[in-house]
Amino acid sequence: MIEMISVVSGCRNERDNVAELVQRIEAALAEAKERDWEIILIDNDSKDGTQEILRSLSKANSKIKVILNSRNFGHIRSPYHAILQGRGDAVIYLASDLQEPPELIPEFIRKWKEGA
Repeated sequence: MIEMISVVSGCRNERDNVAELVQRIEAALAEAKERDWEIILIDNDSKDGTQEILRSLSKANSKIKVILNSRNFGHIRSPYHAILQGRGDAVIYLASDLQEPPELIPEFIRKWKEGA
């Protein structure tokens, strides 16, 4: 049985981080040898060009989904909405500011498959 992994990240004015975030998430999923995955990036009404970068990232890779909020719904409700949109058997939430290293994803997946 192939599990699907959803990785969710909320964004607000993260123009300088989102491309690196996606690159590091993709590398971590490849390291974990995950074949079926999606990345869901939800933007909380950014004003710094983040939305354009998100659109470009999702256009380049169909596994990257983008939700653009019409206003700032807050750092709890917005990511929660994105988590609910995940199709994965497991959902991993990471902040888009890279304070939580995406390189931990393989360990999270391993622990999950062990029953955690």
